Amino acid sequence: MGDPAGIGPEICIKALSEVYVYDRCNPLVVGDAAVMSQAVQAFNPTLKINAIKTVAEAQFQLGIIDVYDLGNVDLAALQPGEVSAMAGNAAFEAVHKVIDLALAEEIDATVTAPINKESIHNAGHKFSGHTEIYAHFTNTAKFAMLLADENLRVIHATTHVSLRKACDLCKKERVLEVISLLNDACVQFGIAKPRIAVAGLNPHAGENGLFGDEEINEIIPAINEANALGFTVEGPVPPDTMFVKAVQGKYDGCVAMYHDQGHIPFKLKGFQWDNEKQTMKSVKGVNITLGLPIIRTSVDHGTAFEIAGRGIASPDAMLIAIDYAIVMAKHRKNTPNP
Repeated sequence: MGDPAGIGPEICIKALSEVYVYDRCNPLVVGDAAVMSQAVQAFNPTLKINAIKTVAEAQFQLGIIDVYDLGNVDLAALQPGEVSAMAGNAAFEAVHKVIDLALAEEIDATVTAPINKESIHNAGHKFSGHTEIYAHFTNTAKFAMLLADENLRVIHATTHVSLRKACDLCKKERVLEVISLLNDACVQFGIAKPRIAVAGLNPHAGENGLFGDEEINEIIPAINEANALGFTVEGPVPPDTMFVKAVQGKYDGCVAMYHDQGHIPFKLKGFQWDNEKQTMKSVKGVNITLGLPIIRTSVDHGTAFEIAGRGIASPDAMLIAIDYAIVMAKHRKNTPNP
């Protein structure tokens, strides 16, 4: 459900109003049934909420949204668009529950709506985001964030750390690790022989050592080893041209060295700003955590507190995240265990 004070409940309602979602999967929402009932009344009163305590109770029927009810929100105290420990705790507990359900194989995949990091921290849960929560509760040491929207698929060698620290973390072992994770993910998406580009860390990918030696000492050795392992990898490619080529289909996946290097071009492609209304009119793109023993996809946008409760949030990213979860779950079911 995401943060109950944000747009998570709204985009869940809008996404689960679509016939084709139910044609392809059996969806249920994990969160607070009272919050979801309130959202239904506000955004689509033709729908009904079926509050459940076990997955077995779900009806999986268009027009009825099954909500695995955690009962952890006081509606009288909930203020849309505001940071609060109560909302942060509700969001955190929902994420924790879907992880448990997936590990127990009661569900095939998880899709997350946005959370607010400040609210999560105020509730006493010291995680920097969804990715770190999933890694912690699945005991996963090697993981990475992948952003996906049509031809553009971007994995990150580093994410929620300072830029100074990110430079220090871009080591050969980590770059090779994310190349391998990206290759495996592309195969899951149906790309038999993925073409992968690796960005340089420095301007012009270091210009043969003129602007830094990280490419020579760390990134190029990782690329060479990846190619020796049978992957198809090019680089280091200057990022100011790499993403342009990827959007046009030259590469099936890209490796970014740090958070903003990958996020800025990705959001430039998938987000559309309405200057007249001073709000986003469309937010596309999916955030996928790779390396986990379970499937996790997510919208790649925030809680949008500034428009929470106004009924204008776009479900585009949620629908795409559901699609990716379905594709990955089908691939996993069709792939024999080693």
